Amino acid sequence: MVAPRILVVDDEADLRELLEMTLLRMGLDVDSAATLQEAHGFLARSDYALVLTDMRLPDGLGLELVRAVCAGGKNTPIAVVTAFGSADNAVVALKAGAFDYLSKPVALDQLRLMVQSALRLNAPPVALARGGSRLTGQSSAIVALRAQIARLARSMAPVAISGESGSGKELAAREIHAQSSRAEQPFIAVNCGAIPEALMEAEFFGYRKGAFTGATMDRDGFFQAANGGTLMLDEVADLPLAMQVKLLRAIQERRVRKLGANLEDAVDVRIISATHQNLAACVEAGKFRQDLFYRLNVIELGLPALRERLDDLDVLIETILQRLNGAGHKVLLGPGVLQTLRSYAFPGNVRELENILERALAFADDGVIEVANLALKGARTVLPADAGGASAAASELPPCLPDYLDQVERDIILRALARTRFNRTQAAQLLGISLRQLRYQMQRLAIHAPEP
Repeated sequence: MVAPRILVVDDEADLRELLEMTLLRMGLDVDSAATLQEAHGFLARSDYALVLTDMRLPDGLGLELVRAVCAGGKNTPIAVVTAFGSADNAVVALKAGAFDYLSKPVALDQLRLMVQSALRLNAPPVALARGGSRLTGQSSAIVALRAQIARLARSMAPVAISGESGSGKELAAREIHAQSSRAEQPFIAVNCGAIPEALMEAEFFGYRKGAFTGATMDRDGFFQAANGGTLMLDEVADLPLAMQVKLLRAIQERRVRKLGANLEDAVDVRIISATHQNLAACVEAGKFRQDLFYRLNVIELGLPALRERLDDLDVLIETILQRLNGAGHKVLLGPGVLQTLRSYAFPGNVRELENILERALAFADDGVIEVANLALKGARTVLPADAGGASAAASELPPCLPDYLDQVERDIILRALARTRFNRTQAAQLLGISLRQLRYQMQRLAIHAPEP
């Protein structure tokens, strides 16, 4: 069996020799170069399982090599070695497509972990192969999202997931983990807004026995529990400023110190953060540290709202009902149910759809969900068409014309607002009315923007 080959690019002979010896002891073949020109020559002649380059070289920057390797189309992972305290350089390299980074002085244990992670990249994602994608649907928005996740899974760069509440941010994070080389390692999801501030340091970094009153045994924190895998920081905007400082250091140094311990422990964790808030606005307001924002926001992943992917409604409903009622029990949708759901804005997104269907299923008779079981507020009820003659035509007449017209107008305004993600100025332009007119009609018809 041919050993994987690694290319090491560094102009410091001592460091280059140390890296070579470490990689050779791991059973790998190694080529080494001292300049960008030499590195390009090796890349032109051979394929590599990993390229490891210093950021500063005699004839240029390692960043140039990162861009060249990423543009080569071979999917070769490339990692960079940055000087101590040059975290900004690491972020720039990750944004340019680098797989990962190491800080000087290079810790050999971190080097081995990174190399092992890179070598697993070409292995099939076991976790995904078992059950397919967690992100259901075939709309253009969800297809593009799955393609972006497939690219993100090949990197160790931090990912910041944004999206409205209920849009599936944790599902997307789990999908990234499942398709990555860390799929067989732990995935730990943490709701940052649910941890009391006094306990945050102990929860994130762990503690030693006797570190404080009640610490009767050693305990690992979230970082240690996720070691080798992925740590998802959900609602990261809710972290207090004091904890943001400690979190920033742990992410940059990849080391954590338990409460009551003297030494730091190395941790190999990929960070995925998520929030429904606008982090950039939180930075401007002084509620979130700018340096931590840049550290977490290396790659952005935006999730579409359900109202932007209504083409997926049919398959989402089928999947949710199958999970709620079991695969062996068929649930039917009564006349007008699907059309009524399509007319709804879903401010709570897929999570709200799940709640609506669970409630409807509880009230359904004989496994048939009717429009009345949905109990939707603000949705246009769609009655089934009936070709039964004059009596059917008469039944379609509204009992109160003003109320009916108000409902029609409300539905049209909601659809325009949904299409513009509740941007009132754009919605008014779509409807051909002034912003003042739109505001008046929204107030009159009790139309409110969804809560963030």
